[in-house]
Amino acid sequence: MTPDPVDRFSEDRRISRKTLLKAALVATAVPLFAGTGVALARDTGSTGVPLAPTPDCDDGDDPTHDQIEGPYFKPNSPLRTSLVTSGTPGVRLTVSGYVFGRACKPIPGVLLDFWQADTNGAYDMSGFGFRGHQFTDASGAFTLSTVVAGLYPGRTRHIHVKARAPGSGILTTQLYFPDEPRNNTDSIFDPALLMNVRSVGSGKEGTFDFVLDVAQDPTDPTGPPTDPPTGPGGSWASGAVYRAGDRVTYGGVAYRCLQAHTALTGWEPPNVPALWERG
Repeated sequence: MTPDPVDRFSEDRRISRKTLLKAALVATAVPLFAGTGVALARDTGSTGVPLAPTPDCDDGDDPTHDQIEGPYFKPNSPLRTSLVTSGTPGVRLTVSGYVFGRACKPIPGVLLDFWQADTNGAYDMSGFGFRGHQFTDASGAFTLSTVVAGLYPGRTRHIHVKARAPGSGILTTQLYFPDEPRNNTDSIFDPALLMNVRSVGSGKEGTFDFVLDVAQDPTDPTGPPTDPPTGPGGSWASGAVYRAGDRVTYGGVAYRCLQAHTALTGWEPPNVPALWERG
């Protein structure tokens, strides 16, 4: 696994992304943005300062690629933006934000796979309760409807997420809640991953902007190309809607769809093992 991206800027992993962005802004004599909450990447969109990527965050396992998500991840989550129904217990929470590249330009079509504990601190390992994936829209935005994650021994409140831009690697990380007493005792907690959270009526609203380690030319359009793929032929096609279990060929190899999605250029089967497996 590559080193934590934040470590390239500081040896102290507990430094916040807001502090990093402020330091960069001071260095270029750009006025600081207002507010006392955790910085959002969209606040620095006009500065031209390259953003620090959202850091990886593991669950205490060895920092290898197949363990960083912790013991409760399950593949094949359903495609949905809401993890709750009208009868789901817990404090309602809406999490929204954007996914940016290093040049602070939004990235459409990013796969975001969320999973979390229920209000009682339990993960659903027999089904797909509080699990779901979605794709950022044309503006790079996402919205998740869920509940405030419950507590369980050894951890503070958190929401897990895997993020992958078309044609890029997977970022596996966690989102945290501010002002939680266990934030001070959870050895995995990283303040760079704090959401902005406010109370709205009987529920809460959270915001967080992901910054993926995707290089961008600020003068070029951001996002996956719209032209048909020019790679090896086969039955896979950009723009097609695939369901779990569908089978395609690409480059002479057969693949089975793991998660329902609309295909995009950059999401060819060999590039996205989260969506396709050989066979």
